[in-house]
Amino acid sequence: MKGSRTIKIVIIAVILAALVLGYYFYLSQKTSRETAEEVVQITAVQSVLMKDLERNYPPTPKEVLRYYCQITQCFYNEEYSEEELLELAAKIQELYDDELVANKSQEDYLNDLTTEIANMKQNQYTIASYEISASTDVEYFVEDGRSCARMYCTFNLKQTGSTGTVATMEQFVLRQDEEEHWKILGWDLVE
Repeated sequence: MKGSRTIKIVIIAVILAALVLGYYFYLSQKTSRETAEEVVQITAVQSVLMKDLERNYPPTPKEVLRYYCQITQCFYNEEYSEEELLELAAKIQELYDDELVANKSQEDYLNDLTTEIANMKQNQYTIASYEISASTDVEYFVEDGRSCARMYCTFNLKQTGSTGTVATMEQFVLRQDEEEHWKILGWDLVE
């Protein structure tokens, strides 16, 4: 009787020890996985650059403009390397109509872009938010036999130290290319 009771106590102790060791192993693995996940967090710039426009081009004018605004926010709000700046510039030009891209040489485009970014940062402006026209407010029309769309976007600019924002509204015109991708043909500041 005493021997079987001792065996039961030993078995229970072994099972409890196995459970404690198993729980310790589970927690140590969980912590190392969480640490690895924390290291892999990507920046807003990297997130924008990861979009593959050849495979996953935005399907509507509104989505094209949304992606344009995300890139624009990266230009003015985020920290990035010179290489990332060049990648962002190339990515945004993929959204432009060929006619718009042909208006400036690549060198002039990059010079103008870096000057504009430097001016905004020097004046301590960031893009706090943006608002794109609702899908129902997009004006579709045909010009020279090609489908076009006109829509508006309001950028809310915030200056460091200021409590309010300054809203600027821009009118965008997009045109479908041969692959039926909507491309930005141009934009203008709305008075």
